[in-house]
Amino acid sequence: MKIILDAMGGDNAPRSVVEGAVLAAREFGEQIVLVGDRAQIEPLLSEFGAREDTRITVTHTSEVITMEDDAVQAVRRKKDSSLVVALSMLAAGEGDALVSAGSTGAVLAGGTLMVKRIRGIRRAALAPILPTERGGSLLIDCGANVDCTAEYLLQFAFLGHYYAKRQMGIENPRIGLINNGAEETKGTDTLRETYALLRRASEQGKINFVGNIEGRDIPLGAADVLVCDGFTGNVVLKTVEGVGMFFVGKVKEIFMRNALTKLAALIVKPGLRTFKKMLDYKEVGGAPLLGISRPIIKAHGSCDAYAIRSAVSQAIVYVRSGMIAEIEAHVDEVTQLFAGEAEIKKENE
Repeated sequence: MKIILDAMGGDNAPRSVVEGAVLAAREFGEQIVLVGDRAQIEPLLSEFGAREDTRITVTHTSEVITMEDDAVQAVRRKKDSSLVVALSMLAAGEGDALVSAGSTGAVLAGGTLMVKRIRGIRRAALAPILPTERGGSLLIDCGANVDCTAEYLLQFAFLGHYYAKRQMGIENPRIGLINNGAEETKGTDTLRETYALLRRASEQGKINFVGNIEGRDIPLGAADVLVCDGFTGNVVLKTVEGVGMFFVGKVKEIFMRNALTKLAALIVKPGLRTFKKMLDYKEVGGAPLLGISRPIIKAHGSCDAYAIRSAVSQAIVYVRSGMIAEIEAHVDEVTQLFAGEAEIKKENE
């Protein structure tokens, strides 16, 4: 297997990406291609003792897409940027998966324009895993699509279903629709239409739809897959991240108050470490860009070497899961379901 890494993407590139590639190559034994400025990458490989490691190769590029660049224009104009070359390699079959910590917009635009969506899928979606009481829930979408139709949300549910089943190992993942109430009459016209579609899909045994999910139920693990538009998903994601940082900081402040609380901290330290690890995005790796015809993992922009290593691990599992082939085999069922529901709606008007 060959994993392509955008070596110049992210706040800490190329150092964190190169170090993460070295960690991943040593731990997983797969081939890794670092795409970026050779003059910066090779000295780092020497520094990390991997200059002669045959599992790691370098493809030189002369440009970088920055966070300030317009995503679509940068993909079209910066042909020799690390991200565009990496995407070209993925599209040409010169690698099995791509990991990038670069511009989210550019990864999304490049994935859609160059690697292409799975036939029949209307929109690609970013799907991070949120920590919950039951382990973790897949949030789809978290920012790729601000405005969504009921058809998009239906497809997100199916994409999430297959990812949770194949990648997360959940046999019959529970699908929930994020809404402002549990009743099926709640929410906008789009959400009510989506509810009807998901219920019909569940009745036909295609997915396991458990209904609307309110915000307070998300951290309790009310569903394995949380479906929403990108605007809602981004707010949920950033809120969870912020609350986690606030909570960890407050707990640390409480335990550092005096000698007695410091002693108590030593007693519960293993449990606190486990809790902190559960909230740490570095353990997960990144968010898959679901709906694209080849595996793409969008790593956190500020990720360190360990987070890159985790993203590579995630990409390897993604490739082995066979999820994309399964979606390709069932995408027509989703299209027919939407068309059938639309026909019923038209007859009832």
